[in-house]
Amino acid sequence: MYKVFINEKKLSLTEKPDGTAKRLPYENTATFEIAADILENTSCPEINVYSDDIASMWDAFRKLYRNIEAAGGIVRNFRNEILFIFRLNRWDLPKGKMEKGESPEDAALREVSEETSLQHLTLKNFVNTMYHIYRERNGEKVLKMTHWYNMDFTGTEQPSPQTEEGISQVRWMSRAQIADEVFPTTFQNIRLIISESRMV
Repeated sequence: MYKVFINEKKLSLTEKPDGTAKRLPYENTATFEIAADILENTSCPEINVYSDDIASMWDAFRKLYRNIEAAGGIVRNFRNEILFIFRLNRWDLPKGKMEKGESPEDAALREVSEETSLQHLTLKNFVNTMYHIYRERNGEKVLKMTHWYNMDFTGTEQPSPQTEEGISQVRWMSRAQIADEVFPTTFQNIRLIISESRMV
C-alpha cells in the first residue's frame, strides 16, 4: 500500500479496495489523473485507487512525476520529547533531500544535524516512507519520497535553527505540546509518520 498526499488530501494505492468512501479501479494512467482532479478540485478528502498488480500500478504512477528522494528523523531525547522545526508557519520534522550516492540513513542523520545543529544522534530504526506531490515554480509536478527514521539524541547541546533554510525555531515537544501545538498546524503526513513511529 502507498499513501500519497496531494494538497493535504490522501491518495491510497492498494491491491484491493480499502475502506475509503471514494474508490476507483486502476485501468491506466488516466485513472490517476481523474483521482488527482477529484482531490484538487472537490471537497473529497481521500480516494483509493486499486489494482491486483500494485507493483505495475506504482511504477506507472511514479513515471508521471519527477521523483525526488529525501530523508528525515523523528528524534527523541531522554525526557521522551520529540524534536520539531518551525518553517513557513508550520511545525515540521527535520528532513531534506538526499545527495547523489548518499544512503537514506546517512541523509537522515546529516539533514537532522544541519537543520537543528545537534551532533549526538543515534539512528534506531526505519519507520516508513511518505509520499507527497507538489508543483515546482515552473509548473513541473514532483513526487517527493521521504524516508523516515527513529533517532535518539544523547548529547547535552541545545538545538538551534538553520535560518538560511527558512527555519525560525527548533523545539523539543512533549506529548501534550504535540497534541496542542504541533498537530493543529502541521501536515497530514507528519501526523501520520509520528503515529507510525510509536514515539508518541
